[in-house]
Amino acid sequence: MNSDTILLVGHGSRESSGNDEILAFAELWRKRQPSWLIEVCFIELADITLAQGLSCAASKSGRVIVVPLILNAAGHVKMDIPQAIDAARVRFPRVQFLYTPELTACDLLLKVVLRRLKIAMQSLDMPDPTTTGVVLLGRGSSDRHANGEMAKMARWVMEESDHPLVDVAFTGITYPRLEKVVQRQHLLGMTQVAVLPYYLFNGTLMARIVRQVDNLKTQYPTIRFALTDYFGFESEVFEVLEQRVADARLGRPAALMACDGCKFREFAVEHGQGGHLHDDGTHHGHDHAHPHEDDHPHEHEHEHEHEHEHEHEHEHRHHQHPHVGATA
Repeated sequence: MNSDTILLVGHGSRESSGNDEILAFAELWRKRQPSWLIEVCFIELADITLAQGLSCAASKSGRVIVVPLILNAAGHVKMDIPQAIDAARVRFPRVQFLYTPELTACDLLLKVVLRRLKIAMQSLDMPDPTTTGVVLLGRGSSDRHANGEMAKMARWVMEESDHPLVDVAFTGITYPRLEKVVQRQHLLGMTQVAVLPYYLFNGTLMARIVRQVDNLKTQYPTIRFALTDYFGFESEVFEVLEQRVADARLGRPAALMACDGCKFREFAVEHGQGGHLHDDGTHHGHDHAHPHEDDHPHEHEHEHEHEHEHEHEHEHRHHQHPHVGATA
């Protein structure tokens, strides 16, 4: 039996290519770390469930290091994965389960974003950065901390570049949306706009972003747009995960996810918020009777049906709607 199994947890998507990319990512990671036993599972919308992945990993090792392949911590990272780990601890009492933090805003991912920005500027023939707006476009969440991580990254990009406008936009759940940010940048005199998706892999939301940028090109014929790709298989993503594993093995204080048993889950469960994963890996959300966003009365259900890539925490700012503020 191996001493450790690394369980890589992807979000999962209805777009099969996104799930295939995560499996390919894991295979590349195995080649980078041939001595590691690396398994893969998904939170939802894929065949290998969290419960199955945890059971498989626990059957192979006395210690399982659970590594979320997720950019920002919201409901899945704070609730769904810890609940699944709790259930696995009951099923496998002799196995130690360690849970590392998500990728989050860090210097290594900043390098990826800056590289994407450089690619965008090259595609625009290197225009003046002072007339080129930047939009960091993420998934969006009702968790203000997850959204705040994107805002932090946008500020870092501004600090490391000559672009006077580096804005954050979201594809769902919260605001501002891409269209509003482009409108603002146009009014402030930007003649080029670089849209940088803050996504790890492909999915239906990435396809939506492509369509949105095509529509914006029609709406703003005087603006040149550049749209870059998602992060994918950049070496820095592997490096962050490898650092997470190394820290967990050394027992460093910041190495383990703070929400593995934290008050957040206790509060959410007590107030009927968020979902829960049963031992069979199925996800059960808690229904709430409340209105949703003005621009789409059923956006939560819409996102859930088409991509399920938003987080299921259903906090919604203490149930005050519509959403007006503060990302698998």
